[in-house]
Amino acid sequence: MASVSQWIEGARPRTLPNAIAPVLVGTGAAASLDGAVWWKAVLALVVSVALIVGVNYANDYSDGIRGTDDVRVGPLRLVGSKLASPAAVKRAAFICFGLAGVVGVVLALTSAWWLILVGALCIAGAWYYTGGRNPYGYSGFGEVAVFVFFGLIAVLGTQFVQAERIDWAGAVSAVAVGSFSSAVLVANNLRDIPTDTESGKRTLAVRLGDRGTRTLHLALLVVPFVVTLVLVARTPLALVGLLALPLAVKANAPVRSGGQGLALIPALAGTGLAMLVWGATTALALGLG
Repeated sequence: MASVSQWIEGARPRTLPNAIAPVLVGTGAAASLDGAVWWKAVLALVVSVALIVGVNYANDYSDGIRGTDDVRVGPLRLVGSKLASPAAVKRAAFICFGLAGVVGVVLALTSAWWLILVGALCIAGAWYYTGGRNPYGYSGFGEVAVFVFFGLIAVLGTQFVQAERIDWAGAVSAVAVGSFSSAVLVANNLRDIPTDTESGKRTLAVRLGDRGTRTLHLALLVVPFVVTLVLVARTPLALVGLLALPLAVKANAPVRSGGQGLALIPALAGTGLAMLVWGATTALALGLG
């Protein structure tokens, strides 16, 4: 039976910046429209965190029952390591999805009913990433989904439920956060190219190959800093986002140096940290500006 610490590790806390950064940025974008509402921001954060923990458990379950986690280089997997039963991990995933759904409905009822449909789409996307008969994550669409769900929808949804509208600053910021989130997954899948190839997972990294995937990681990390320069049109304070640039350069270092396996794990954590710093500083700049 898995311990509490193993359940926490199985939730993949290194991915939490993917959930926190978009809410920070979306709230900053709402504040730039004089529309920030703190309790709605808190509820949006609950939805975002519950979704990412849910998708992590769902991924653990689906990969575990398929046997694709039997040989791993990366962090702990509960089902693959036989520390927890598939049923228990699946139940944990759906508890998280249920929490996200309930809180999401509350948010939707305070702004626009159609957000319930968006939330349902997010939950379906989280499950079918690696679940079902034809998981889209096994076909190379994982990075696109992360860009959409934890970039565009998360940032703009957070801005909309607070300010009741979105604007160009929120949109370009959503692109930046989506690029960061996709870069985290790219680093993860770069590390797993050998095992994914062997198990038949046709991730984007497998399709692009080692060299192409390394180039993609760099390109995705460049996008947010281009967005920083664009956001100067809203407020010169946006330049504070450049404080995350050294972190992004450091995160890309194992990728550009040809690191393999365990040597690439710092790239995941570093990309997440760069995203969190960029998100926090940019949110502050937008709010103050």
